[in-house]
Amino acid sequence: MPKAVVVSAFGGTEVLSFKDMPSKKPGAGELRVRAIAIGVNFIDVYHRTGLYPQPLPFVLGKEMAGVVEEVGEGVTGFRKGDRVASATVSGSYAEEITAPESIFVKVPDGISDEMAAAMMLKGMTARYLLRKTFAVGPGHTILFHAASGGVGSIATQWAHHLGATVIGTVGSEEKAKLARQNGVDHTILYRSEDVAKRVAEITKGAKCDVVYDSVGNTTYIGSLDSLKPLGMFVLFGQSSGPVKGFDPSMLAARGSLFMTRPTLFNYTATRETLDETANDLFGVVASGKVKIEIGARFALKDVADAHRALEGRETTGSTILIP
Repeated sequence: MPKAVVVSAFGGTEVLSFKDMPSKKPGAGELRVRAIAIGVNFIDVYHRTGLYPQPLPFVLGKEMAGVVEEVGEGVTGFRKGDRVASATVSGSYAEEITAPESIFVKVPDGISDEMAAAMMLKGMTARYLLRKTFAVGPGHTILFHAASGGVGSIATQWAHHLGATVIGTVGSEEKAKLARQNGVDHTILYRSEDVAKRVAEITKGAKCDVVYDSVGNTTYIGSLDSLKPLGMFVLFGQSSGPVKGFDPSMLAARGSLFMTRPTLFNYTATRETLDETANDLFGVVASGKVKIEIGARFALKDVADAHRALEGRETTGSTILIP
């Protein structure tokens, strides 16, 4: 019987349990997929703690790569043996999952299963942030918080490839070195430096066209203060907690700024947009312009250790679980 990581109550890593789960035969339009590798993301922490509440009990996880074991009635786009991946599956922390074919994409040759699991959610997030939310290109200056993290390490490489000047915040000199290797032009040690002040120094007062912020409550004021008039504040996460006390007049006072709170789901809601996003990601990785770093691997049964490492900001690049 396949095993899965189940959350029966919201809380810390102590609520994670490793349990037998019955195998589910695929229904119409569904695939049964054997997991090869599973991605770990901050949204999983939000679900575990109840910040983004889910009906209890539930199997944790959103990202995985694996092999199709069985197809349901009416499935025409996939067959048994296909290598597939998803960034929006419900319950990816499992040895096996049955889910709608509409959320899966085929993994092309040249992309390993571990690489796919490490990049689908984070890489497609980077893609919509840089290509759709704000179309980054030559002449733009961007600030990316957590530049050496899972999304950051992909997005900064991609932004560099697109011709932007990239400023990234990091927590240590070690992470700063990694960020610079990934194409970050200027690093800021957020624990010891004033981010907005350093941005102004780096840009000679011009500031940034766009700021990408997945940290939230502890960083958003510095993010707003790092933008030029008519700049865009993209808040796509809240690893330090939800933003509190936000007043829209803050945008006016800083130069008629724009603000958005996007999610991957809305940018990949149709088969057309999902395939477009995934194919663009696969293409830029295959070209070598963006490299996927797997910073840590944990056995699925050791998921609590993986979460503690992620929450403790001990990780760089992507973290994956191996069933």
